[in-house]
Amino acid sequence: MSLTLDVDGPVATLTIDRPAKRNAMSFEMWSALPGLLDKVEADDSVRALVVRGTDHFSAGADISEFTTLRGDADGARRYSRAVHDGVRAITGVGKPVVAAITGVCVGGGCEIALACDVRIAADDARFGITPAKLGIVYDFTSTRQLVDAVGPAWASQILLTGDLVDAATALRIGLVNELQPAADVVPRATTLATTMASRAQVSVRGSKAFIARIRAGQHDEDDAVRAWYEASVTSADYAEGVRAFLDKRPPRF
Repeated sequence: MSLTLDVDGPVATLTIDRPAKRNAMSFEMWSALPGLLDKVEADDSVRALVVRGTDHFSAGADISEFTTLRGDADGARRYSRAVHDGVRAITGVGKPVVAAITGVCVGGGCEIALACDVRIAADDARFGITPAKLGIVYDFTSTRQLVDAVGPAWASQILLTGDLVDAATALRIGLVNELQPAADVVPRATTLATTMASRAQVSVRGSKAFIARIRAGQHDEDDAVRAWYEASVTSADYAEGVRAFLDKRPPRF
């Protein structure tokens, strides 16, 4: 299936492992993503997720399937649903998700990266979203994620040209959070995920839920937001945080 999910303490790692195809995602792989992300969400021992490739992050959808599984309009619709469901499964995880990006991150690969909360990239990585070269209209939710990351002007340039951008440009426009030498990308992403896993989980998950609501256009508090406030002040995390502060020691969440 070419996707592997490994758990090491509080951090899980989802690896796209299809190097012969530059980690292009097959229909089977897209279809497997929701189930794998459900496992991450259901495992209480896992507090953060790293998404990575092998040598490359991902060259996107496997173009060789476009003449078979996407050979007609019905097939194209079915394939697109699998892609969109897979990407939304990443976005929907309530735990922090960090992308570790090396090599090419193109098309559906960039879509996966944008679904993550934080993106750490190699200083020689390359990025692009290329539906304009294929006659495909990019998914609305993924377009919004791109606009949220880089703004409408750069989103327009990326989508309307289909051209690739280099890592320095990706950092400058906000497509990625930081650059590292290629060998340091996965360790840095794992360190960040481990740090997030060590923080008060009511704070981490509440913050992630708030960010998602703000990105979706919510401007005011509602009952769901206030429920997070209540969960915070009544949580074991809050009690431990206060005790640790008074005891002048690191908290143990």
